[in-house]
Amino acid sequence: MKRVLAATVALLAISAAAVQAQYVLKKKAGGSTGIISGLVLGPDDKPAPHAAITYQSGDGTSPHAVHADSHGRFTITKLRSDNYDLRATANGIFSEWQKNFQVQSGRTSEITLHLIYAKEMPKSKSKSTKKN
Repeated sequence: MKRVLAATVALLAISAAAVQAQYVLKKKAGGSTGIISGLVLGPDDKPAPHAAITYQSGDGTSPHAVHADSHGRFTITKLRSDNYDLRATANGIFSEWQKNFQVQSGRTSEITLHLIYAKEMPKSKSKSTKKN
């Protein structure tokens, strides 16, 4: 019985030490990070493929950009807990700045950005043909 108790105490001590070591390493590495996942919609409420999303910390530092996929979806990873400002653009159309969008460590925050400064998405530029 004493051996079982001693083994249990030793196992608990080793487990506690491992948990403590993970905590210390995580704290030194800056803790876990958060994610922003979103969708960019055009003025026609359809996904805006390959839109550019600009984001920065709420204090205006660390500006970055990512691109949406062919379905207008984007993901920004490895964000520290903070408030962020985001804006999307595609084909010369912009969304409003979404200010103070909160990101928390260990969580995924969802957002939809609406491109608003046009009535419709411009058609892609192609060679025009002259009519005679």
